[in-house]
Parts: sequence; C-alpha cells; structure tokens
Amino acid sequence: MKTRVLGKDLTVSAVGLGCMGFSHASGAPTEKSVAVKTLREAYEMGYTFFDTAECYTGVNPDGSTSYNEELVGEALRDVRDKVVIATKCGVHHAPDQSLILDSSPATIRASVEGSLKRLGIDAIDLYYQHRIDPDVSPEEVAGTMADLIKEGKIRHWGISETTEDYLRRAHAVCPVTAVENRYSLMARWHESLFPVLEELGVGFVAFSPMANGFLSGAYTVDSKFEPGTDYRSRMPQYTPEGFEKSRALMELLGRLAEEKNATPAQISMAWMLCKKPYIVPIPGSRKIERLRENLGAGEVRLSCEEIATIDTALDGMELPVFGGSKINMCAHTFTYILKNFLELLFCGKRVKI
Repeated sequence: MKTRVLGKDLTVSAVGLGCMGFSHASGAPTEKSVAVKTLREAYEMGYTFFDTAECYTGVNPDGSTSYNEELVGEALRDVRDKVVIATKCGVHHAPDQSLILDSSPATIRASVEGSLKRLGIDAIDLYYQHRIDPDVSPEEVAGTMADLIKEGKIRHWGISETTEDYLRRAHAVCPVTAVENRYSLMARWHESLFPVLEELGVGFVAFSPMANGFLSGAYTVDSKFEPGTDYRSRMPQYTPEGFEKSRALMELLGRLAEEKNATPAQISMAWMLCKKPYIVPIPGSRKIERLRENLGAGEVRLSCEEIATIDTALDGMELPVFGGSKINMCAHTFTYILKNFLELLFCGKRVKI
C-alpha cells in the first residue's frame, strides 16, 4: 500500500478509512461483531489510517448506543503499533442533528480521556478540533493541544473545517499536522487553503471525497435512504435536480474510468491524490468490495493535463452538494456578537471573554 506523510512525520496509507458510517449518519448502526470484522479486514487489505470521532454514535436496535470509537479500538487492538488512529473533539449533536460546539480547555481534556478509554489506547495519534468554536480562540485551543502532546495523551493535532486565519493563529502556538476539510470534485471551496498548507507544511485530509458516495456512481434518482438516520436522505445531490445537474460530471467520470480501467469512485479520488502529494482522502464504506475499490484509487495515475481538463470542466458546472450540518448557534450567538463589538471598540484587538 502506498503511503503519504501528513505534516512533518505522520505516515499514513495514501487512502484512509472514514469510519463514521458504521455507527452514525448512514442508517442503522452496523452490528458490532460485523463492524469489528469489517474494520479488521480493512487493515488486512492495506488501510493503516482510521478516522473516527467521539460524536459518531448511533442507536442499536436494542436501544443501546453504538460508539464508533469502541468499534475502531476493538478492531485494531492487537495491531495498534501498525496503524494511525485519528479522532475528534468539540462537537456534539442536538436532537435536530445540528452541531453544538464546545472547544473549551476543560471540555477538550474531558473528551481526550473519554476517547482514550473508548479506543482502549494510551495515546491518540492525531487529535482534531472537530469544528471551530467561535467562543474559544485558536490560541487557547492550540495551547491545550500543546499541553496534551507534552503529557503524552496525543501525538499530533489537527483542525477540521478550518479557515486560513484560524489555522495560522493556531499553528503559531502549536504546529498543526493536518486539516480535515470537506473536499471532492463537487466541493472545491477549500482549494484556496492549499498554498497556506504548503507554506506551513500541513497535510490535508479530505472527508466526503466522493460527495457522500454520490460520485461512486452506485446510486440513481430512485435510490432511497432511511429518513432521520441516513443524512443522504436530505442532501441536494441526491434529489432529482441534483442528479440532472450532475449528469455531465458523471459522464466525464465514466469516460475517464473506462480509459484508465478504473471506476468512477477511483477516478474521483485519483483526481485529488494526483493533484497534491499531501492530500489523503478518507472515504467511508461498510462493504468489503467498496473498501477494496476505494483503496485501489491510490494506484490510478492522472497526468497534470488530465487534472487540468477535469478542473476546467468543473468550472463550468453548477453542482448542488451537501455542505455540512448546520451549527446550533443558540449558545454562541450572544458571545460572538459581544466579542466582535468589543474588538471593534478596542481598535481590532482580540478580546477574550
């Protein structure tokens, strides 16, 4: 299996595995023994980079909670020294599936302890702030992460869905190993970060690299998803309009797949793998055949000219795509407004409240 380096020295498989779907957002959770067996088979076929989070949970048929971290930890326990495990803190889900943000130092510390216990490990290889919390400065978050690294509880840290300003400020306090942002042929709005990542030496982990499975070509306008527990049931790319507007893109992927003796899924990830050497996609699947197919994307070669041709075609397309769960701002709005008002009042100086 080909490998890549995130940051200065974190070596991972060129294609990682996003484990969320075994417990969360893809319908009913996978039965525990099946999930553990599948995750272990993923390791045996070549995956060494596994991505989870404390908030990836679901409800089993018997009413118990499926903790994604527990599944990952159990599956990889006896190969712990051969894999890289990434998990996240700072997000919890409200009943309406909106995101509640809390990256206070106390919460981060409590989250680390919980994740270590659920994973059954002594240290987390890569620990992300899951989303930016407007109530906590990047300097404070980075300082907490620096302390956790010194204490040996985490080895590297990263930020998910970051901006340039936030990344620069955090990196100045404690070097960031990787950012994990949504990125696919249909969601390219983070490409403006690439020059910054290259300047700072930060890796880019791409989640939803196939636009939540849409680019695999495995679904049609008649595909049905479980309302409530499968987020795809309300994603714009899976609507009749979404399929129609994406027709030209899927035809392009189909032609390239045929030329390269590959699949549309593999082409969609080869596009980013061949674009930058520090990009690592983490597609998710619960099916062995899909896991093997996704891993094969690392073997597909696209030239600079082919990538440019794809990008030019994309520039002319209007592609509806899910951009992420909404943030529950009830707990943040007042503090955010007050903070901005005080910063204006004090001539742009950052204010901690």
